[in-house]
Amino acid sequence: MTINPTYLAQRSRSSINWADAQRRVLRSYREWLRASPEIQSMYSLNMPVSKIRTKVRQEFEKHRYVNHLQAVDVLIQQSQAEFQETLNFWKQNSHIMKYFRTEEDENARLPKNFMSGFLEGRN
Repeated sequence: MTINPTYLAQRSRSSINWADAQRRVLRSYREWLRASPEIQSMYSLNMPVSKIRTKVRQEFEKHRYVNHLQAVDVLIQQSQAEFQETLNFWKQNSHIMKYFRTEEDENARLPKNFMSGFLEGRN
C-alpha cells in the first residue's frame, strides 16, 4: 500500500462569516459520520457504528456554543487534522479508544487523591 501523506489534506482558511463557518462545521460533521463504518473496520473496534457516531456527535456538541469566529476556524482545522490522521491510519488503537474511556468501564472511578491512585497502580 502506497502512503500518500496528502490524502484528505485541505488548505487552511478562515471563514468569511458565520454562515460559511456553519457550512464548514456541518461538512466536517458529515464527513466524520460517513467515515464511521470505515473507522470501525480499520481499527477493529468492538462496538457498533452507532456508538461511534454518538461519540462524534458528543465531541461536536462540546463546542456548540463557541461564539468567536476565529476559535471556530481553529476547531475546524483541528477536526480536519484528526480526520486525516484517523483515516490515514496514523493513529494507534489507544488513540482512538481514549474517546471511549468512560464507556469502557462503567464502574471505573477516579481515585480520591494522587497517592491512593498511585498505590492502586492507576494513572
